[in-house]
Formats: sequence, structure tokens, C-alpha cells
Amino acid sequence: MRHAFTPVIIALLAGVAVPQLAARPAKPASHPVAEAQVLALAKQLIALRSVEGTGNKTGEALQLVKQALVAGGWQDNQVEITPFNDTAYLIATWPGSDPSLKPLVISGHMDVVEAKPADWERDPFTPVVENGYLFGRGASDMKFDAALAASSLIELRRSGYKPRRTIVLQFSGDEETTMRSSRVIAKQLAGAELVLNIDGGGGTLDEKTGKPLYWTWQGAEKTYDDYQLEVTNPGGHSSAPRPVNAIVQLAAALEKIGAYHFKPELSPLTKAYFEKAAAFEGDPKLAGAMRAFAANPNDEAAAATLRASPSYVGKIGTTCVATMISGGHAQNALPQRATANINCRIFPGHSREEVRQNLEQIIGMPDVKVTATSGEDSIAAPASPMRPDFTGAAEKAMHLINPGLAIFPSQASGASDSVWYRALGVPSYGASPVFSKDSEDFAHGLNERIPLSNTAPGITYYLSLLTDLSK
Repeated sequence: MRHAFTPVIIALLAGVAVPQLAARPAKPASHPVAEAQVLALAKQLIALRSVEGTGNKTGEALQLVKQALVAGGWQDNQVEITPFNDTAYLIATWPGSDPSLKPLVISGHMDVVEAKPADWERDPFTPVVENGYLFGRGASDMKFDAALAASSLIELRRSGYKPRRTIVLQFSGDEETTMRSSRVIAKQLAGAELVLNIDGGGGTLDEKTGKPLYWTWQGAEKTYDDYQLEVTNPGGHSSAPRPVNAIVQLAAALEKIGAYHFKPELSPLTKAYFEKAAAFEGDPKLAGAMRAFAANPNDEAAAATLRASPSYVGKIGTTCVATMISGGHAQNALPQRATANINCRIFPGHSREEVRQNLEQIIGMPDVKVTATSGEDSIAAPASPMRPDFTGAAEKAMHLINPGLAIFPSQASGASDSVWYRALGVPSYGASPVFSKDSEDFAHGLNERIPLSNTAPGITYYLSLLTDLSK
């Protein structure tokens, strides 16, 4: 079971009158070498098809990162690439001056989801820069982020900085699929002080102006789990229908699940999210529902409005949805077996077994067997604590590049490598500095892209954040 969240205290900066003679904040220094390296490395990584299965080039992509790190000052034996099934993972260590301190981990992944060239406007594995955007599979999830973090770390070392706390950079090789290398890495780094997951969090740009609206860091995520529904019958000849039919029974069970809504609920983290994010919701009805739900999660009208929105339905409670179905063995035979997959995203505080039992109760049909199928590929984990050292350093770094920007926490509806660290008691925070418009979020989809305007600010952010958390 997940424990309760530590209370969240978040203060958004209000407008403050500035004295006429007050000096303007110094403009962040430029880092032209690092900026050039970010784009070059990101393009090289995108060009490699790091997809599960035959021809997986994750290992080659990690070799590019290793080459960049070694050229930047790491010893060869400080950057380890380990083959793992058809993929590989990387762990790079920058030793700190005080070995008694637990290390700071920067976490990401190098694999991407499949992309079929015939479906894209541009070849997904040929990086293209156009109108200020970098196009290609992995541009937003998460090869640009990987290049940005690695290049920033190299720039920090180039500047002569010497960390007191050891800094570890790690990239898993199967985050988009089984997360098995993610699990192995987390066990190896279970003694870490905290983890910065650069595959989580991030900022939102205004749809019209393209300017930053707000930035969120990610402190928790829902548990992923799959359940199989199965109905078996003796079967028989289709010319002699029987009162019970496996496919019909399964259909009735699926209809019940489709009509069911799990109880809406809040955590301190999601309460803070709805309260603050409502100010940036363009639809007045949705904004009102967000505020009402934050004030009272039992407000049925507010919950119904949020449930109808793809952007918010995953944030108000557990969701379970049918994703696959199979049944029958011949066109002229009564079905002997029918199955369906139910994919659930479980709100923190509920166990996987609890949800399995919920599904049995919702269906209310003894002939429908409900089995959890994710096994060790999924795990429930507590939220990360609201640590002032992380939140303070992250807000400072973000305000260096966007003074006064609204900052608040978020909970992911999807899954990330953070879950494996949190399950071991290591705090992990989604903290990517990358901004994009909601309308241009094409991660896992066609024509994936990322604004290159993130490059210089992202470097400034990382130089501040990494210094504050490792000094």
C-alpha cells in the first residue's frame, strides 16, 4: 500500500512592484559549445532506431553518449554500458570529493516506441530541423532530453566544477516496454540520495504566444497493471446455440466495466495541481470544475466534467479500460474461450490486488475469471516526499530562465522509471526543463517534435540544479 503524501506547501509568486532604480536580473551566460553539442548529439541519437526487437540500436546510441562523456573528462571505466537482452543500459559516474555522501542520480531512457516510416510525413529516424523544431522519433521522448542533460553535465565539468556529491547519469534501455533494465539499474543505485528523472515533469507554452505558462515537477505516478478477463464454455456446433455463450458473457462483463467509474479522489499533490493549474485552463467550465473538485472531490458534477476530458480523466482516480479482446476458434463453432485485456492506472494508495477484486465485484459474474497479468513488470510505489532541497533547487533553476513563472507539482497518469526507485525508498522527481505546447505533444505519435528554443535555457537550468544538489 502506498503511504499518504507529505503535505504540500506551494506558493506561486504574486506580482510585485519593482522600484524604478532596481537593477535588472543578469542575463544567464551563454554556453555555445554545449548548445551545439546538444543539437548534434540529439540528431545522432534520433538517427539510431533504438526500438525493441530485431535490429535494436539502443547500444549504439549509448555508445555515442559514452564517447561524448569520455571526451568531456570521464574515464573510460567510469562509463559502463551493459548489454541486456536485445537492448543495453548505461551508468556513468562522476565521483564526488566526499564519498560519505549518497550520490545524485540523473535518470532517463534511450529506447523509443516503434515508428513506421510509411505513416510519417518525414522519415522518423532521419532527424530534421525545420522552423525551429527538431523532428524525429524520440525528439520529445526523450533523446533531446538525453542530449541536453549529458551536454549540460559535460559543460559543468568543463567549467571546472568539482562536485562534493557523486553524480550518476543513467539511461535504461527498455522503459517503453518491459522496464526490466530500469529495475536492474534502480537496484544497483538503491543507495542514492535522490533521483532527477529527466523523462518527467516539464513546462507548458501558451498556444498563441509560445511563451512559458507554467512548469510542473512530477512527484508521483499511478500504478500500471493489466488484468485478463476469461470466460470458458464447453462449446459445440453453431447450429445449436446454447443459453450461455462465452463471447456474449464476456461482452456483458466488458459493458459493466465500461460503464463503471472508480471513486474520484485527491491527494495533497493533486489537490495543489488542480488549484494552481485551473488558472491556466482556457475552458471556463473545466477551470471551474478543477477548482470545485479540489475543494470537494465528492462534487459529482465537477468529477463528471473532468472525467469527460482526456486531459483530466486520469488525474481524478483509478481508471480501467478494455484494450484487447479475443474469442472463439472457428466460424461455425460455439466459442470455447473468450478473453479481454483490461488496462488499469491505479491511483496511489490502492494495491493491485484491491483493484483486481474491485473488477470482480463490478462484473458480478462468477463465470468471468479475473487475473492480474503484469507480474513483476509492474509495481506500486509511494509518492516522493516534498523535500525542500529538491523543490528549492528546482524553483531557483527554473526562475533563472523564467523569472516569476508559476511552478507546481503533478502526478503522472502514465509510467516512468521513477517507480522502481520509489519502490525501493529512493525519492525520484520528474524534472525536465523542456517546454512545449499541448497541441504539439506528439510523443509516441506521428511527426514527433521538440522546440529547439529549449536548448540554451535548459543548459542554464541544469547547471544551476546539478550544482545546488551536488555541492
